[in-house]
Amino acid sequence: MPTEQGLTLRITEIFFSLQGEAATAGWPTVFIRLTGCPMRCTYCDTAYAFEGGEIVALEQVLETVARYAPRYVTVTGGEPLAQPNCLPLMTQLCDAGYSVSLETGGALPIAGVDARVSRVLDIKTPGSGEAGGNRPENVAALHRHDQVKFVITSRADYEWSRDFVASRALAGKVDNVWFSPAYNEQPADQLADWILQDRLPVRFQVQLHKILWGDARGR
Repeated sequence: MPTEQGLTLRITEIFFSLQGEAATAGWPTVFIRLTGCPMRCTYCDTAYAFEGGEIVALEQVLETVARYAPRYVTVTGGEPLAQPNCLPLMTQLCDAGYSVSLETGGALPIAGVDARVSRVLDIKTPGSGEAGGNRPENVAALHRHDQVKFVITSRADYEWSRDFVASRALAGKVDNVWFSPAYNEQPADQLADWILQDRLPVRFQVQLHKILWGDARGR
């Protein structure tokens, strides 16, 4: 399908690495990190993507991705949905035959995202400082192949997330509900124990890229 002409995006970086989390963890993946975010989560590890970046034509983004010949592509940020041209970008990536995922903080509507994309919806916990931005309509818009993630900073966050999963019947809406310990805040083994004790219908995850490369940018 022809690329839409004249569209641009503000890009912080495009890089090739191992996916560090969610359903395709461990797979070589191209990451397209868009610039800008309306949220300021307390544990954010990509604050460098809040501003700056480079204006890049959509055609050039697709050409850069193709050079890696990937199977998987992840569109991330910042908050990628803050840029309207993120939507045609994802459609073009799907049309090119890639398996595409979107990492979104959930403060903006996800309903307009191409149905072929796996939307990884980060439900913001109270510990993030951004729980007030969660949109109920985004939960209602989830498809089975989408994913939901909770970043846990404390026992209070865990209990809040546990209750959220139960009250919205999230395990029945999507195949993967992830609980992840906030890096250097919530002990991973403690979170794992809580999940086991409560027999929650969720998947535990740690960020593989943090284990391998710490906070290195572009990894």
